[in-house]
Formats: sequence, C-alpha cells, structure tokens
Amino acid sequence: MKVHYLQHVAFEGLSSIAPYVLEKGHALSSTRLFEGEALPSVDELDCLIVMGGPMGIFDHVEYPWLETEKTFIKEAIDEGKVVLGICLGAQLIADVLGAEVYKNEDKEIGWFDIYRPAEIKGTIVDSAFPEKLEVFHWHGDTFDIPKGAQLLASSEACLHQGFVFEDRVVALQFHLETTADSAAALIEHCANDLDGSRFVQNKEEMLQDEVRFVHINQVMSQLLKCLGL
Repeated sequence: MKVHYLQHVAFEGLSSIAPYVLEKGHALSSTRLFEGEALPSVDELDCLIVMGGPMGIFDHVEYPWLETEKTFIKEAIDEGKVVLGICLGAQLIADVLGAEVYKNEDKEIGWFDIYRPAEIKGTIVDSAFPEKLEVFHWHGDTFDIPKGAQLLASSEACLHQGFVFEDRVVALQFHLETTADSAAALIEHCANDLDGSRFVQNKEEMLQDEVRFVHINQVMSQLLKCLGL
C-alpha cells in the first residue's frame, strides 16, 4: 500500500505511525507543506494521513497552501482513498465534507478520557476503541459531524472527538500517535497554549507517565489495522 502524509509543522510528524507503516512493508511518502513542497497526484497513493498543527483551518492568509490542501483532501475522499486525519487534519476533513469547524468552549490539552458512543458499533473502527480510553489531546477547535458520518468518541470537554465516514475516512480530534518525545516537542513549541484553564494540564502532568504513550500507540496500531494498513 502507498501511504502519503501531509505535515504542517516541523515538530508534528507521524510519531508512532511511521514505524508501524514501515514494518508492515508499505511505501511511505510525505508533503511538508510548511516547506512549500508540492502535492502528488491522488492517483499515486492508496492512503492519505493528514497530521496536526497549531494553525486554524481558516488561516489562509498566513498559510495559503491550506486552500490547495483542502482541495487535495476532498479529491482523495472523492476518489475512494483511505483517509485519516488527526487534530487539524480531522478539522480539515470535517470542513471539506461540509461540516462547521469552530472554537470549542474549552481548550483541551493533556490526558483526558474519551467515551465510545453507540454510533461506532458496526463501523470499521469498532474493534479499536473500548468504552472508555484515556488519550492525549492538544486542541482548541472542534467541528460538527458531517452528514452521513458516525460519531466516533466524546469527552467531557468536547462532544465531537471524531467521526467515521463511509468506513474508510476517519477523523480524530485527539492524538493516538503521540510519543513522549513528540509530546515534549509540542510543549516546547506551543507553550503559550498552556494557560492553566480547566482542561489544560501542565508539562509535568503530561510527561509524568511514559506508559500512557505506549498504550495509545498500541490503540493507534489497532486503528491502522482496522483501516487495512
């Protein structure tokens, strides 16, 4: 399988996804949008992964490549590709599928539980998610669920934590790919987000237990397996 990913900032890459994809023998390529790299033809890929980033999906003036990226994501979905979006990537998918993307009432940064809704039963990701799962978050925006999609998870801070569309497009507001090192990079580069509000943890709380990262990385591997990778 040919897997291609879109990266928005240097400090937020595939993390635990990369070794999984390579160990399975898939071809892996990327477009580093922040470096002005060109997008490939959609025909050249089987699976598209859209990563996170600190920008918003409507920051077109500062990041003009967002418009081109949205067109590319929509084309990949329309062409029947497997698509996975994480955080900003999930918001971009929601947008191209016609759903509203907007500020969440609270920032959600750190380790918080997500809960499995009834809608996930019978979908392609059914076996990946238990009833309750502690995951890593770093977001301030959220989205409505696109028409025809199924809600994937909710948390206390954010009702819409993800969705599944046509059993091949998965959008995750939260992070399952994050490692201790990539979390430390987020903390270093996005420290201004740590405002001490209700659902924002500090550096020590986020990094105190490396076993948490191992656990979510295992769930990510299961999710990728569900998607056929």
